[in-house]
Amino acid sequence: MPVLPEFRLETYFSKWEFAARYHLTASDAESMKLPELLALASDENRARWDSLHLGYTETWGMPALREAIADTYSDVSPDQVLCFAGAEEGIYLAMRTLLRPSDHVIVITPNYQAAETIPLSICDVTGVALRPEDDWALDLDAVVGAIRPNTRMISVNFPNNPTGAVPAEAVWLRLTQICDERGITLFGDEVYRGLGTAALPQAADISPNAMSLNVMSKAYGLPGLRIGWIACRDRSVLERLERAKHYTTICNSAPSEILALIALEARDRILVRNRSIIAENIPLFDEFFTRFADLFEWAPPQGGCVCYPRYLGSDGVETMCTELVEQEGVLLLPASIYASALTETPTDRFRVGVGRKSPEAALERWATWLEKRR
Repeated sequence: MPVLPEFRLETYFSKWEFAARYHLTASDAESMKLPELLALASDENRARWDSLHLGYTETWGMPALREAIADTYSDVSPDQVLCFAGAEEGIYLAMRTLLRPSDHVIVITPNYQAAETIPLSICDVTGVALRPEDDWALDLDAVVGAIRPNTRMISVNFPNNPTGAVPAEAVWLRLTQICDERGITLFGDEVYRGLGTAALPQAADISPNAMSLNVMSKAYGLPGLRIGWIACRDRSVLERLERAKHYTTICNSAPSEILALIALEARDRILVRNRSIIAENIPLFDEFFTRFADLFEWAPPQGGCVCYPRYLGSDGVETMCTELVEQEGVLLLPASIYASALTETPTDRFRVGVGRKSPEAALERWATWLEKRR
């Protein structure tokens, strides 16, 4: 197997995520403490937790957990869900198991790096760039133009990381139709779904061949659980992935599965909480960027809890981000983290997270630093 390139985001986070005082680029919603989550448990699930046996779990995932996951879809049954240790395992195994060297894949950019580098280690990959000049719109004509006779998969991520973009529903449905008409698998990374005023139909609901990736980490704000899943109505696809999982994690953590079950059964309350945090934060970020309108162009995320503002300073975004974290402990992700081997990507952007509570101190520290540099 070819050696994968350095995962730029994780390397950067290894250095700064827990060292920086202010994490303004978090990609997840505000996490909960264990007692807060357990307080949401039904009597049945609290009994499950209190009597938990710390043995192996089912490779597919606990039946009650898969039932709760299926309840988040309109046309997916529990036996059409396969659980993973986070979303990254799902991405890795889906690409490694389903793609062959003779295949071709289309991937949107900018993206979560694994969505690009894993298929690139297997087969030919074409990138289609979201259009920053048009609110990061998806260009369907460009997608169709990139399709080849051997195109096996189109991989997308909406709401998008890092831009927060969400396509119009008509565009999304047409993309699904394009895939179905040509026998192409649509791989939909939907990990931010639920954070936004409106949500697109999920890929696995609108196509019997599409795959929907999701996880407890982002919209639910529970990355410490390391529970993700793929939903697909083609059971044979999941069976292949289940056999591949025997070579990675084998099964998921028993405590994490029960905690994920508790969260999913209380999902309406958790998502309302997390959307409220974002709604409270947006005016704070808007005020900050308005205050420094000569240095930044920004728009809040259309969905999810991350967005991709533009930096206009003469020193450049890489210098700004580096000096800000080194001097003031305020962490942002510069554009180089989202560089692509497939398309040109903007070099003047940086990722901001708006899903964590109380960003005021970080914004004020950033503002004071900018004022000193004027």
